[in-house]
Amino acid sequence: MILDSYLLTLSTMATDMFTFMQFMRATLLSLPGVTEKMHFEHPAFYVNNKIMANVKLKDDLVAVHTLEREKWMAIDPDTFFITDHYRNYKYMAVRLETVKPDDLKKLLITAWRNRATQKLIREYEARLLQ
Repeated sequence: MILDSYLLTLSTMATDMFTFMQFMRATLLSLPGVTEKMHFEHPAFYVNNKIMANVKLKDDLVAVHTLEREKWMAIDPDTFFITDHYRNYKYMAVRLETVKPDDLKKLLITAWRNRATQKLIREYEARLLQ
């Protein structure tokens, strides 16, 4: 995909919000079972009726579901962090200004895998083999 290739040449996701949302949609809506809808006035991406990513437009952040937030925060605490709001949840805030597109894509696909049903994961893996 042309947009995907372009964005992966960027050093960070520090781009305009329109381009960022195109990246999010291209990455997530191509995965089986993903929907986009608003969550408390913010765009959010769901699979299996569970949020996996919530875009915080005014803060230039995306909250991503992850089971490995300590790992990511140890790598780059300025980019990957939690606030008190996320402390008791399996989400991590990701700063768009500093996150690398390939890291964000990896996080988003992993978030999808963690929330998707086994049937959806098999469907995705079958597509990869085609």
